[in-house]
Amino acid sequence: MQKRYIAFILAILMLVSCFSGCGGNEINNNVETTAKPEITTVKQYDDNSFKLSYTQADSLDPFKCASQNNQVLASLVFEPLFDINESYEATPNIATGYTFTDSKTLKVDINTNLKFSNGRSITIDDVLYSSKAALKSKAYSSALSCIKSVYSEGNSIYFNLRYANPYAVNLLSFPIASCKDDKNGFPVGSGRYRYSKKDGDTVLTANKTDDFNPYFTTISLVNIAAQDSIDNAVNIGNISFAFRDMSTDTSKRFSCNKKMVAMNNLVYIGINSYSGITSNSNIRKAINLAVDREALAENAYSGYANPATSTFNPDFKGIDEIKLFSVNADISSAKQAVYQSGYDDSKLNIRILVNNNANKVAVANLIKSQLELVGFRVTIDRQNQKNYIKKITDTNFDIYIGEVKLSDDMSLYPFFSSNGGVRYGVNGKKFTCDNLYFGFLSGNNELGKFILAFNDEMPYVPLIYRKGMLCYSKALNGDIQGYNGNLFSNIDTWNYN
Repeated sequence: MQKRYIAFILAILMLVSCFSGCGGNEINNNVETTAKPEITTVKQYDDNSFKLSYTQADSLDPFKCASQNNQVLASLVFEPLFDINESYEATPNIATGYTFTDSKTLKVDINTNLKFSNGRSITIDDVLYSSKAALKSKAYSSALSCIKSVYSEGNSIYFNLRYANPYAVNLLSFPIASCKDDKNGFPVGSGRYRYSKKDGDTVLTANKTDDFNPYFTTISLVNIAAQDSIDNAVNIGNISFAFRDMSTDTSKRFSCNKKMVAMNNLVYIGINSYSGITSNSNIRKAINLAVDREALAENAYSGYANPATSTFNPDFKGIDEIKLFSVNADISSAKQAVYQSGYDDSKLNIRILVNNNANKVAVANLIKSQLELVGFRVTIDRQNQKNYIKKITDTNFDIYIGEVKLSDDMSLYPFFSSNGGVRYGVNGKKFTCDNLYFGFLSGNNELGKFILAFNDEMPYVPLIYRKGMLCYSKALNGDIQGYNGNLFSNIDTWNYN
């Protein structure tokens, strides 16, 4: 009886164990066969929040607009023949390439398979129209002064140059626009955005492609013309982004996010080589040696500048030039140059002419201190802009603090050409470096000859290259990579997420 009872209990336990095992297998099978939900990423867009300033009273035509506001917008709407990178190197955009048919003729081939934002093909007539318009425009004519004329043959544009210039392709970064406006009267380009209307207001609408699919599909335009108002609008968030060239006062404070932008604006010492103490080459050398360029960049421009270490912008990769100038003062060598000049201490008087620009005044004060360390007695002649210009044109100065925006081909013609815009005080009869510079461009002599002559004659003293600023809302996300040739270089990666 007891054996039968034990057998009965064992049978029940085996039966329970069997059901338990089957149940476990069924649960595992259910886990393994349950489908996982698919996760899809939806691209987000914003057609309202991003805002830029513009000048409503000014034209949106890139060849007619006068305001920096609208020129900045043009870089989003129009594309150039060639893009210029941060090293001043040209890469084809609407153009496919270029060749020099002779030293003064630049042939540029055009990609006619490209289209404007309205779907119309870019023709050679559009490129010819844009080139001629740029040559006549206030915005581009100065930088394009090297170009004498332009004509077309087949799918190529020919630029006739006033002088031999192996870097002339760098000038071809002006906008290419359709010779026909759209139905709303807006100029048409082939850029990342186009002008359009939204609820009666002028906006920028993205030209979305496989390669350009931005978060900001619409950019609102806010009519803010005055520079101070633009600065304040960025600070308080009324606009999202602005470029400031910092031409008036780098000490101004911004509460927004900021990024420095290198520029080709040279601040220099102009020298009267016609008469007075500065007509002596050793005195000019002493002035150059006494200058502390690093102090000027850091103190007079609050770091918004790079010291000029040669006759060309240090960012320019087209010319491999040695560092000609030290970033720091060399007081000992400056004193030696004064001694070699033959002037005694009683005649070491110099007058610095400067306008009322706050940064330029700061430069003048620093240079005064630096020259005094060498033994000069220095006075500062501070004038309003009108009187400053008159004194310069009359060569009524010993030295002056000047600034020139050099073109992207790094041309020094403003200093060396007989009708150069900043040739004041440069006595061409005393110098050989100007002709050696022209000879270098035409391939008749090496760069080194020009450099040695410049250092010996010192017709002017390069000081610093100013920087500008990209200022933008703290709410804006993304690695802002804009530079002077393309302020919105990676705008398709910016967002408010």
